[in-house]
Amino acid sequence: MTFAGDQRLDLQTVRIVRAIADTGSITSAAKSLGYSQPAISQHLQRAESRLELPLVTRVGRSVRLTEAGALLARHAIAITSAIDAAEGDLADLAGLRTGTVRLAAFPTASSTIVPRLLAALAATQPGIRVTYIETEPPEAIQMLREGAVDLAITFSYPGDRSDVYRDSASGLGSEPLFTEETVVVIPATHPLADSEVVDVARLAGERWIAGCPRCRGHLLAVCEVAGFEPSIGFETDNASAVLGMVASGLGVALLPRLALATATPPAGAVIRPHSPRSARSIQLLSGAGAGRVASLAATSSVLRSLDGSDWGLVPAPRG
Repeated sequence: MTFAGDQRLDLQTVRIVRAIADTGSITSAAKSLGYSQPAISQHLQRAESRLELPLVTRVGRSVRLTEAGALLARHAIAITSAIDAAEGDLADLAGLRTGTVRLAAFPTASSTIVPRLLAALAATQPGIRVTYIETEPPEAIQMLREGAVDLAITFSYPGDRSDVYRDSASGLGSEPLFTEETVVVIPATHPLADSEVVDVARLAGERWIAGCPRCRGHLLAVCEVAGFEPSIGFETDNASAVLGMVASGLGVALLPRLALATATPPAGAVIRPHSPRSARSIQLLSGAGAGRVASLAATSSVLRSLDGSDWGLVPAPRG
């Protein structure tokens, strides 16, 4: 079909259809775009009339995209990215740093890196508005690929073949931010509690407190290097719960330092470096063209400037 005259596809329709795909409803799409639900519905009706194609269909009290709507939603990622990049170039030319940045990050970053980033942006880039969603790296990466977020703070374990997050980020823009050592957590009554550095191999007979099956790959890899397979007795991704269990003598654990930033170890648990050493990489992921969008480039720059030394983070080398 060739669009001409009043049949031309408009950008607002593209944004609305993409918002419906992201949020699952007209009401939520309207809220995310800052319009009323009737205004969005009326715009869709006019667009469908011009295009002579239905874009949404009602299913009970909800709506879903038709084949034409789904096709338009897929194109919307490239279209809106190009528009955002063009707006960024114009803003950069005018010396402006305004716009909305949609950010995703993993849970322990929510109480550490993200608040510090938001405070720094408010002080240095008051024209930038940030929306934030907390989610684990696989979901953040998927949201980034689908255009639902602009930037994602994630982590990976370089050199760890069991790292389930590494390959899923292939093809995205990636910038290292920090590295952090992992530590072992053992009961204060443990024979190794007074050791300056704990040899992981000497914990082979212990019961381990591990993360969920998707999140424990690094523990398994560290123990494999030490020559054993850990016996996992309890499962939780809550660092405070891990510390409480260790303090109660229920097992030992391996944690990244950032997980301890806002969790105070109880008296019955001690934190020690371990050998072999292991580190986690924290990085910023972005989609194509993000560097050309002024608000995204400014947010990335502020993020790179943050000091994480009080959390045990070391700035990653800049290439």
